[in-house]
Amino acid sequence: MSLSPGDAVPDVTLTAMSEAGPAPVSSAQVLGTGTVVLFGVPGAFTPSCSDQHLPEYVLRADELRAKGVDTIACVAVNDAFVMDAWGRSRETGDAIRMLADGNGDFARAVGLELDARGFGLGIRSQRYAAVIVDGVVRDVWVESSPSDVTVSSADAVLKSL
Repeated sequence: MSLSPGDAVPDVTLTAMSEAGPAPVSSAQVLGTGTVVLFGVPGAFTPSCSDQHLPEYVLRADELRAKGVDTIACVAVNDAFVMDAWGRSRETGDAIRMLADGNGDFARAVGLELDARGFGLGIRSQRYAAVIVDGVVRDVWVESSPSDVTVSSADAVLKSL
């Protein structure tokens, strides 16, 4: 079953880079307070993710915050080192919380895993965006194709807020 409005964010251990290195973080904690925009991508450094999806959220972060968003988070089935390098390469700074779902546990828990073995990428996350308010999903949009960045774009999310 796929993530739907009204669902609580599952409590899964993700990883985020800290000054001391990779650190576990609870998805329920990091996504459970205030208004959160979460976007999931198939993989760091992949074309649509790197050229469109993440950069648009970086560029529109101030607009999202002006509409009441407290946290903007990106999650991918990659390790924390890759997510950190990707964030630095795309200059996310403090605008985007980069969350590693190294084993795909979060993708499975929200029912949004993507079988990308045909492309040599293994099991990944579908491309999606969600607005979460105090740990409960208000809206969620899932792309029909992993290379599309339409319904999950920062622009689309801004229009919904």
